[in-house]
Amino acid sequence: MNRRQLLKFTALAGVAGVGAGFWALPRGPRPGTTDLADAQRVLAGLVDKVLVSTRGWSPAEVFNHCAQSIEYSMSGYPELKPAWFRGSVGPVAFGLFTARGAMRHPLDEAIPGARPLDAPASQAEALGRLQLAFADFAAYQSELKAHFAYGALSHEDYARAHVMHLYDHLSLIHLA
Repeated sequence: MNRRQLLKFTALAGVAGVGAGFWALPRGPRPGTTDLADAQRVLAGLVDKVLVSTRGWSPAEVFNHCAQSIEYSMSGYPELKPAWFRGSVGPVAFGLFTARGAMRHPLDEAIPGARPLDAPASQAEALGRLQLAFADFAAYQSELKAHFAYGALSHEDYARAHVMHLYDHLSLIHLA
């Protein structure tokens, strides 16, 4: 390891250590386990409900964002973080989330290079898109694409990531 790599690693480790305290804080109760079937049940329970977001994106935008993430895991993300990030910081963050059984991330940050979150515009259609994305992912048998931040994930790890991602976003969505 050369000096530049060592300095970069030391800086990242320090940032990760300081940030871990913040990211480890719970946001609120989880709606279920990090299981695909539980997430699909949670989503089914939202059908025909009037939902509001306490801040940030509308429920439709949240559903479109979560659907994008699932779809991109099968088709490929439009932009990836640098390889060094996907090989170091990203997997450490995913490991922390997995150990906690919950994710905490910025809830108004779009996937790099992703399309706008305005289609479909209605909450019902966006929720349907998300439910279809989960069903497609559950049935997906081919090799999954690298996550834009975490790098290569198994189907099981990706399922866990998608469910934790959904639950983190649902922390801001409530019945009207």
